[in-house]
Amino acid sequence: MKQTRRTVLQSLLAAPPAMIFTGSSAHVWAQLSALPLTPACETGSVSTPQQTQGPFYRPNAPQRNDLTADAGSRRRFSLRGFVFDTGCRPVPEAMVEIWHADERGEYDNDGYRWRAYQLTDDAGRWGFDTILTQHYSFRTAHYHIRVQPRGGEVLTTQLYFPDHPRNHGDRLFDPRLVMALDDDRSTGRFDFVVPSL
Repeated sequence: MKQTRRTVLQSLLAAPPAMIFTGSSAHVWAQLSALPLTPACETGSVSTPQQTQGPFYRPNAPQRNDLTADAGSRRRFSLRGFVFDTGCRPVPEAMVEIWHADERGEYDNDGYRWRAYQLTDDAGRWGFDTILTQHYSFRTAHYHIRVQPRGGEVLTTQLYFPDHPRNHGDRLFDPRLVMALDDDRSTGRFDFVVPSL
């Protein structure tokens, strides 16, 4: 049988999540299969589109998957997905890094709030619990992401919300980078495809 992302995901979603995904994260992973598939990974498919990292990237973010220690009453949001190579194989130990604006559209440029990285598990899974980001200036709401397979090149990109009112006015917006959202819009899913090593 030809291997597709759907057949790979069916087997991966049946596997228990890695120990880093605990508590509410484990519950979110249990619901992940209900979210629609994001841009397809079929054998020989192209990599996820690159986008600018923008002026607010800071190196040396802490390793963690829960960024909500300072969330207070801010609206929570979870991002989940997989990293595959262009052969539709899971990519374990890929570094996935996130940074984003807060609920006022502002970045923490002095510390590391709303900044983190983690490594994918053996099934290529990644996930962050954070807050709902907001638009600012000419930009629509988005999350910055860097994905680097061990020994591979960095993919720098951004993830967007479907039907955000600012999407049409943002010249950087790319519909190929839109997350799939669950019914209550509290979890977004996106599966990255990186070049095979």
